[in-house]
Amino acid sequence: MTLKPLGTRVVLKETEAEETTKSGIVLPSKAKEKTYIAEVIAVGPGEVKDGKEIKMQVKVGDKVLYSKYAGTEVKIDDEEYLIVKQDDILAIIE
Repeated sequence: MTLKPLGTRVVLKETEAEETTKSGIVLPSKAKEKTYIAEVIAVGPGEVKDGKEIKMQVKVGDKVLYSKYAGTEVKIDDEEYLIVKQDDILAIIE
């Protein structure tokens, strides 16, 4: 099953990054504070609002930083995703 977002919504999959301390200890992502970084899985087509076209600024494969309380969590085929509005994406990480 695939998710196809509507309007200006974006489907994200959180990335789990491990961090190594200076002394060489590996900290799994669950042992530290959440970073709110995710990979874009699917992008909606955009929309026309008040006569103005709203274009999508992210594309599939982008790594993004999103708002702390953004979106709706969904679980499909044992995979967890987050569906957010484009306005909840704060930055693209390059």
